[in-house]
Amino acid sequence: MVKILFICHGNICRSTMAQFVFQDMVNKRGLAEQFYIDSKATSTEELGNPPHRGTVRKMNEMGIPMAPHRASQVRFCDYGEYDYIIGMDTWNMRNLNRILKGDPEGKVYKFLSFNSDGRDIADPWYTGNFDETYRDVCEGCEGFLKYLQENGLIY
Repeated sequence: MVKILFICHGNICRSTMAQFVFQDMVNKRGLAEQFYIDSKATSTEELGNPPHRGTVRKMNEMGIPMAPHRASQVRFCDYGEYDYIIGMDTWNMRNLNRILKGDPEGKVYKFLSFNSDGRDIADPWYTGNFDETYRDVCEGCEGFLKYLQENGLIY
C-alpha cells in the first residue's frame, strides 16, 4: 500500500482538495486498495476546521466525494508513517523541512514536480480562485499517478 500525505498551509483548501481528487481518481480506476491518502497542514491556524467552503463547492460541482475531514498539523512522527509527503508550494516545502527535520529518505516532494515544471499551486484562501487551484490539483494528481505507474509502484 502506498501511503500519501498532501500538505498545505492550513489543510482546508489545497491539501484537502488534492486528497479528495486523488482518492476519487484512484477509486474510479479500481486502484483504491493500493492507497492510503490523507492531508495535513504546516500551520496551526485552522486546526479542527472543516474544508473551506470554496473547496466544498468545487468538489460538489465536480461530483467528487469528500470524506469527513478536520484540519490537522503534520508532525515529525508522520515522516515514518508515509511514503510520499507532498507540499503544494515552496513555503510548504520550507516548513516541511523544518517540521520533519529534513528528508533523509527522500519522501518529500513538491506536488507539481511530478509534472516537470514544479511551479507552486496558488493558495485559493488568498486568490479566491478555486477553479484555478482545482485545475492545478488535477494536473498534479495525474502527474503523480503517472509517476507511480511508470516506476512500477502500483499495478
